[in-house]
Amino acid sequence: MTGLELDTAREVLDSQPFSRLVGARITAFGDGEAVLEVDIGEELHQQNGFLHGGVVAYAADNAITFAAGTTLGPAVLTGGFSVQYVRPATGRSLLARAAVVHSGRRQAVVRCDLFTTGPDGDETLCAVAQGTVLSAAPQPERKP
Repeated sequence: MTGLELDTAREVLDSQPFSRLVGARITAFGDGEAVLEVDIGEELHQQNGFLHGGVVAYAADNAITFAAGTTLGPAVLTGGFSVQYVRPATGRSLLARAAVVHSGRRQAVVRCDLFTTGPDGDETLCAVAQGTVLSAAPQPERKP
């Protein structure tokens, strides 16, 4: 455990201009997990009226990175991730629930399930993602 708290995670998210633009918020953070939420407004739709896939990918990326930060510490970078879109995203909000699958000293593998919520609060799976997050903390020098 890194000692990071939900309030600190919220400050970090709020320091990201794009996160503020889409209105993202972290609602859970700790013990290898993070939940990121985005309200779905018309300005985030694509031409067919669905939530834009880029917003879904953004939510996956950030949730994955925040979840890894609970095990690797605050200095982390996404090494890569993939998203599989299951169905078009429609509803009131997007939930990205990420959980660390494996964490070592320098990297973590994280899974993220993405759901939309309807007016009644029911959740519908819209995408699944997996990513690798790298520690960006300075590493001790190796001696030859």
